[in-house]
Amino acid sequence: MNDFWSNWLEAVRFTCEAQSVISARLMLFASGAPNAADEAARMISEKIVAFTAAGIAAERALENGLGLYAAAEHAYSPLKHCVRANSGRLGKAA
Repeated sequence: MNDFWSNWLEAVRFTCEAQSVISARLMLFASGAPNAADEAARMISEKIVAFTAAGIAAERALENGLGLYAAAEHAYSPLKHCVRANSGRLGKAA
């Protein structure tokens, strides 16, 4: 039961952090900032990189026989890293 609550809290934390990144980007785009086009291009390219890394991490976990839950945790790591980096970077810009 303890894992349930810690996983649930992590899901809420991640969702809130991802929403703050989305909000910061929307404000950047709406303001017409000179770096808005660069941010849009970065947003697309980093999604490709993050989801590719997540897929590779999940495949390696399954290949090593770690099971579905471990594969999901391994796949989540690159996504969490990407969102956290964007949150820090966009938070400083605001």
